[in-house]
Amino acid sequence: MSLTGKQRHFLRGLAHHSKPIVTLGDAGATASVMAEIEQALDHHELVKLKLRVGDRQARREALEKICGETKADAVQEIGQMAVIYRPGKDPKIKLPA
Repeated sequence: MSLTGKQRHFLRGLAHHSKPIVTLGDAGATASVMAEIEQALDHHELVKLKLRVGDRQARREALEKICGETKADAVQEIGQMAVIYRPGKDPKIKLPA
């Protein structure tokens, strides 16, 4: 699923005041972290992550790996914070058209 600019803007607004649900450390996206992200996406649909790995390129690669394995869309990445979205089976968040 590819998000439009309007949908990304809407999701960024929803995620703005939320706190990070999952934090990635130096070990990166381990199996247990990926399981936690999957569970968070199933429950919340919109998840804020704190990426405490290496430099900018390492954070971007970690985010791409997470999005690829979870089939989620990256909504935003600023510094060490990232927001991802994956609609649930019964979507709770209604995206604008």
